[in-house]
Amino acid sequence: MLKQNLQQKLLQKLSPQQIQFIKLLQVPTVSLDTRIKEELEENPALEDMSLTNINEPEEQYPDRDPDDNYDSDNEGGEMDEFNIDDYLQDDSVSDYGSRYDNNGDDEDDRKEIPIAVQSSFFENLQAQLDLLPLSDHDFAIGRQIIGSLDDDGYLRRPIMSLTDDLAFSQNVMAEDEEVEDMLKVIQSFDPPGVGARTLQECLLIQLRRKDGNDPIVKKAILVVENYLEEFTRKHYDKLEKSLSMNSNELRAVVGEILKLNPKPGDSNEVSTKQMQVIPDFHIKNNDGVLLLTLNSKNAPELKVSRSYQEMFQHYDKASQKDKKLKEAVQFVKQKLDSAKWFIDAIKQRQQTLLKTMNAIMQYQYDFFLTGDDKNLKPMILKDIADRIGMDISTVSRVANSKYVQTEHGTYLLKSFFSEAIQTESGEEVSNKEVKKILEENIGKEDKRHPLADEKLTEILKEAGYNIARRTVAKYREQMNIPVARLRKEL
Repeated sequence: MLKQNLQQKLLQKLSPQQIQFIKLLQVPTVSLDTRIKEELEENPALEDMSLTNINEPEEQYPDRDPDDNYDSDNEGGEMDEFNIDDYLQDDSVSDYGSRYDNNGDDEDDRKEIPIAVQSSFFENLQAQLDLLPLSDHDFAIGRQIIGSLDDDGYLRRPIMSLTDDLAFSQNVMAEDEEVEDMLKVIQSFDPPGVGARTLQECLLIQLRRKDGNDPIVKKAILVVENYLEEFTRKHYDKLEKSLSMNSNELRAVVGEILKLNPKPGDSNEVSTKQMQVIPDFHIKNNDGVLLLTLNSKNAPELKVSRSYQEMFQHYDKASQKDKKLKEAVQFVKQKLDSAKWFIDAIKQRQQTLLKTMNAIMQYQYDFFLTGDDKNLKPMILKDIADRIGMDISTVSRVANSKYVQTEHGTYLLKSFFSEAIQTESGEEVSNKEVKKILEENIGKEDKRHPLADEKLTEILKEAGYNIARRTVAKYREQMNIPVARLRKEL
């Protein structure tokens, strides 16, 4: 039997304007300019005041409705410049984009930036292969080996697989011994260590290309050949006993090995351009009073195109409206609404950023005055959300991708949030204060006998921080500090 039920649900849905605001809020300043340029190209009804060269003063984004009356004298036949049919075509955005590209850049921006031309790792190897007097058979094998190297410069595939690839993909019949011999030729190329199949082989290739008469190099080869595991685990006492060396000799051998490159493929790569950090906020200390300002790039001078507004009024007031004219009115209105929504979202973004950052500055006032991590108070997202009357997710979007520049450095807003730890006196402090103490103690430890996590726990307890050893280990890992055994030095 079919049962019918009447059920009432309350669902929350985001409007297009809210979605647009959320997306803009999490965009950092370094990417905001690109996002605005994309919107300018997509929407011809949106204009950037900084890119226009108009003698007469024009209104910024007006608060009144486009249906209101404007003083449209049509000076110079301004309306004649616009044809709605052009914007209804598919290439309307590109036409606007080209107009923007031609006039939008400053003279300094148009200057060509020289780009460094550098051969890649694989191109460098191929160039060295081309210089060798090889037969076509050996050349094909060498090219196959170079193409099989990974980004670190290692050959991870077995010789048998290379032989099969040559046979099936290039119709080159080769024996495993021939591929092995050609691999030795590749291993003689620069950078040293390229073509190795293991870390041990990579280090040995580099050591054997050094001065073979140097006693330090000889002992380094002996360590890599027979005691690599002890070396990587820093069991220096075992190495001294096994090789009958004193501390000074072992220190020289270890130093020689540490000079080697474990990833030769990275040595000739063009370095990846890192994203430039542009602070979203600036905090200045004016005689003990903190002044917060927003980066000017977060406040672009956008406005709705007055020509589009007048165009909308002109077509909307037409006495006769055919199908094409209705499409024109709908298109212009949609572009005007979209421009107004985007400007509102930008303004709301500015207000939210300032409101959130001001709350963080007031909460961590002592830190921004001194720059001392010990003055950081425990602070979670909910603390700021309650102060500004916004949702935790909104604060999270602001904190995850925004930077603030102070007199003590540039910080990610996320770094100001931390958990609270209670001391023996009952006072709550930030866990960043504990991390600072850990970092200081590890920095001044005896590297021959580094402090274990148990000893660090005792030091913290003596300072009044009752923290478990596993918590100390967690903080140490968060600071990318290895365990005591791996911090050991000669």
